[in-house]
Amino acid sequence: MHIRFWIILLLLFGLTTCKVGRYVVYNFADINDHKKFPYRTLAASESPFTFQALPENKSVTFLTNKAGEKVSFDEHLEKNKTVAFLVIRNDTILYENYFLGYDKEAIVPSFSMAKSFTSILIGCAIEDGLIESINDPVTKYIPSMKKNGFDEVTLLHLLQMTSGIRFNEGYFNPFGKVATFYYGTKLRKATEKLKLQAEPGEGFAYKSGNTQLLGHILDKVLGGKTITDYFYEKIWQPLDMEFEGSWSLDRKKNGIEKTFCCVNARARDFAKIGRLYLNNGNWSGKQLVSEDWVKASTKVDTTAGSAKYYQYQWWLPSEEGDFLANGILGQYIYIYPNKNLIFVRLGKNKGNVQWWSFLRFLAKEVY
Repeated sequence: MHIRFWIILLLLFGLTTCKVGRYVVYNFADINDHKKFPYRTLAASESPFTFQALPENKSVTFLTNKAGEKVSFDEHLEKNKTVAFLVIRNDTILYENYFLGYDKEAIVPSFSMAKSFTSILIGCAIEDGLIESINDPVTKYIPSMKKNGFDEVTLLHLLQMTSGIRFNEGYFNPFGKVATFYYGTKLRKATEKLKLQAEPGEGFAYKSGNTQLLGHILDKVLGGKTITDYFYEKIWQPLDMEFEGSWSLDRKKNGIEKTFCCVNARARDFAKIGRLYLNNGNWSGKQLVSEDWVKASTKVDTTAGSAKYYQYQWWLPSEEGDFLANGILGQYIYIYPNKNLIFVRLGKNKGNVQWWSFLRFLAKEVY
């Protein structure tokens, strides 16, 4: 029995130290993933920016079924696995509530909302002269990828998900690319092994490898500064974030940020990134991100093979100027400029709601 115990213990240790092992132990991305990986910390502000709040946070009712039955808004959110929901207009919180044991201090992983944050940093790096142009080939910054055909792939292709890279976005294969990128501990090496399966610019295909490659380029041009440090300097600190956050890494020692996912924060602080882009990159009178970059990132544009519903790592639900950051379990920062609205929805999963449509519906109903 004693020998068997140690064999089992060693097997479990081995499982948790490799990609497949992590996949077997953790199985699938969930809302507690910020606890599973090493990370770099984003410090809270000593004098945080806070949104105003209405004296009363009144619930609303709305019709949800064909029978015309009225259902509590709170009940609808909780039933559909929401843990945080905010509605902000003109810097005032119209609605804020938390469910399923969560509160305003509960940290939640961004998942793929981080793709939008990575796009912000690319814009900042161009403004800072660290990157010359979105039309630069990947190989200008990562020469080792010449052998994989990346001379014809530009940063614009990566931003628009039109690079043509071979990357299995399936989340149920422990030997697939997503598992390698999410659970693996050699992300730089895995990124430089990416290959192409289509000609760049032929069409849109959502692949997380595009964003990690953007992160790899950032890692190269920052001159020893980490991506977390740069995010803190350019965005987190100037936005006077209320709470401490973090960015998950592939490994503890000399790790790189998982830029296709994995910024860990609270709902109110996610909302501030929405406020930054609602105001075209301006934060209380200071231009943190180029207005031209924000507009280019969030406009409908089908040139160069891009999709009308996706630009520069932001999703575009319609042609009315609204846009959103989107994470796999139903994490959203939704911006509706026509009414100066910001929505944040965080959840354990999406529940049974088509959130793009639901958020647009709510935006149109707010008065």
